[in-house]
Amino acid sequence: MAESKRSPSSDSSWGRAVVVGGGHAGLVTARVLADHFDEVLVLERDALRPDSGVHPGVPQGYHAHALLAKGGDVLEELFPGLRAELADLGAPVFDYGERISFLLPTGYAPPDPVGVSIQTFTRDELERRLRQRVAELPAVRLLAATSCETVTGSAPDRLDRVRYRARGADAPTEVAADLVVDASGRSTSVDRWLTEAGLPVSGRTVVKAKITYTSACYARPPGDEQDFDVAYQMAFAPDVPRGGVVLAVERHRWMCSLFGVDRHVPPTGDEDYLDFARSLGNPRLAEQIKRGTREGEIHRYTNPGNEWRLHHKNPRWPERLIAVGDAVCVFNPVYGQGLTVAALEAELLGRLLRHRRTHASGLDGLSRAYQRAAARVIQVPWTMASSSDLMWAPGKQPLAARFAHWYNQHVFALAVHDPGVWARFVRVLNMTAPPSLLFHPAVLAKVARHALTRRGRGRAG
Repeated sequence: MAESKRSPSSDSSWGRAVVVGGGHAGLVTARVLADHFDEVLVLERDALRPDSGVHPGVPQGYHAHALLAKGGDVLEELFPGLRAELADLGAPVFDYGERISFLLPTGYAPPDPVGVSIQTFTRDELERRLRQRVAELPAVRLLAATSCETVTGSAPDRLDRVRYRARGADAPTEVAADLVVDASGRSTSVDRWLTEAGLPVSGRTVVKAKITYTSACYARPPGDEQDFDVAYQMAFAPDVPRGGVVLAVERHRWMCSLFGVDRHVPPTGDEDYLDFARSLGNPRLAEQIKRGTREGEIHRYTNPGNEWRLHHKNPRWPERLIAVGDAVCVFNPVYGQGLTVAALEAELLGRLLRHRRTHASGLDGLSRAYQRAAARVIQVPWTMASSSDLMWAPGKQPLAARFAHWYNQHVFALAVHDPGVWARFVRVLNMTAPPSLLFHPAVLAKVARHALTRRGRGRAG
């Protein structure tokens, strides 16, 4: 197995880092920390076997996940050879434009290359490979079936002591840490840690969007060949409350997730599940479900929406504690941003730690600097996701959300006939380009012409 890329050790490395949570965000963060700390403890509350993938504490792990192109590039940098390792298992690598049957609200996207390469696989396999790589790092100790009881401080305005207990142990263990990473997901206990330390709890921004996912994996018939690796129908307010995706994944299988907003709940029975897929505008999902053989159970998960813990605005955010992944920001999974944002946060942490080692500036001040910088990473995907989700809410939506929705409608209408606009959208969606790419003067002019044309037709009608 290829080794994870690791910087050489130096005399200026710090002592111990503790990561609370051993899922995707915790693993990629532990990988980065191993370059800078003599010891990295990863506390994972679920019991794990050597072949464990997604663990029971991650109910959304059974559903289709997208690793955006930017996230794939970051993981390949942190774990060289990961893409080839997954490809050897049958996880396809392809151009986003050529191998996707993408049904927009305005029609199918053009099947032209866009220069954005992605790979599709199950989250189960991804986490299995990451965990195996991270566990092999000399600095890392992964403690499974071990729960974090609390995080306390050795001094005011600092949280740097972790008390944890292995399952079945008579007593907890407490360790001091130079850095504590909250990677415990949306069920984080950070509010309790802050309150018990006499510190203010961070504010939150919540955008509700009740979307239910029902997912299953299907073995493909022997010799099955299709002209696509992803078939997708996006939900879009207010007229398209149902959607779904089928991904070609490792070991010659399809990973299928059907989703619906509010009362449009995909069922868990085989026949009803197929009927829901048939109700979609993209027929390829139902075709593959019908042709495949289901493996395992059909799983359902309801996501209540997006939630951002505003640690970067907490005036007394403690030293030596940082939060990553869903522990700081939960995205609506339909946009496929969570895995990539967690990887970008880990990459950011690595840059900050390298800078501090180079300048021998120590760890004081890191936690607040990190949370401020992480907020800048989160801001763009948050705005994209929350603006769309706000449009499902009854009543008056914010002006910014209404403008974004209006603009997206015109971009989608243009994209089905204009490969250049579609390529720009794909790059922004995959976080390889900023949203400003869609506001280039050439695109603005096309959107304006399209809007005026529609308006004129509406008046004529």
